[in-house]
Amino acid sequence: MKQLPLTDEWFHGAVSLERRVEGIKPWRIPYTDYELYPPEGIEGKAEICAGVRLRLRTDSTEVAVSFAPLADAATLDCVAGGELCQTLSLPVGATEALFSGLQGGIKDLEIWLPQNIGMTVTGLRIGVEAVGVPLPDTRPRWITYGSSITQCVAASSPSRTWPAIAAATCGFNLTNLGFSGNCHMEPMIGRLIRDLPADFISLCAGVNIYGAGTLSPRMFKPLLIGLLETIRDKHRETPLLVISPIYGTVRETELNSLGFTLPMMREAIRETVELLRERGDRQLYYQDGLNWLGPKDEAFLTDGLHPGAEGYELLGQRFRNLHEFAFYSITKRAFLFD
Repeated sequence: MKQLPLTDEWFHGAVSLERRVEGIKPWRIPYTDYELYPPEGIEGKAEICAGVRLRLRTDSTEVAVSFAPLADAATLDCVAGGELCQTLSLPVGATEALFSGLQGGIKDLEIWLPQNIGMTVTGLRIGVEAVGVPLPDTRPRWITYGSSITQCVAASSPSRTWPAIAAATCGFNLTNLGFSGNCHMEPMIGRLIRDLPADFISLCAGVNIYGAGTLSPRMFKPLLIGLLETIRDKHRETPLLVISPIYGTVRETELNSLGFTLPMMREAIRETVELLRERGDRQLYYQDGLNWLGPKDEAFLTDGLHPGAEGYELLGQRFRNLHEFAFYSITKRAFLFD
């Protein structure tokens, strides 16, 4: 096999790319601002490769991605022409993923990196006689922010997280800002989303705040307003969907350490969105998470909170119809409207 030049053009879905001696490390924050996302880069979650993929157009029947030794077991996917064709499960310490037996002829490939660990990519190889070039992603840009339920560690593979499925279904270029255990509406996250290019933004807020008791009912609305208004500094007309927590079993009735239940949070989120819409933000929308995954879907939860692999498939399939929106493409830009 022959080595392709390892350049930034192969990488998609990352916020920043760190050039290291051994290769390129994708980040889901600006890595030069690491210290501004305490603790330790959003508790170590910002280096995880959820939603990050390599895109190439090639006629090769085999593609190899090499990387620094894996710190944990991980899974990589090869998607060809929008269809999952191979999944590789790799052990701790692995340094290469080889996708072989691919269909001949020119095809568009996406190699999805793991949604459970970080990775430094050290090389990209194809067949000796093959050609391979970076594949741009001109689809409308979608940023989605959330918790472990958006990072989707328990999905069957990285291209089968709900954001990946929804992006494929809706024709979006995905940036996944799902940070397991760390969706707390921090001000720096608002600044990050504000400064990224986006044609559509979605936020799934609340469940980590309930679990960790990081915001009281007194501060929840003010922080949500601040997050949304910060994003609106540079995304005045970008469709922005705010989704309240999905069904959470005992969290529906049990008060957390600060006196919150999930129904109380859903009401606070709904009221906040209505307030800002009444002030003129007509591209801001609310969706009750129970309409996405509700009590009747409890069997899809593995621990009373997190969906399993089948649950993430369901969330991805349902996302397009989550609200009474229509997806309408004009000059390759997606808009949502009432």
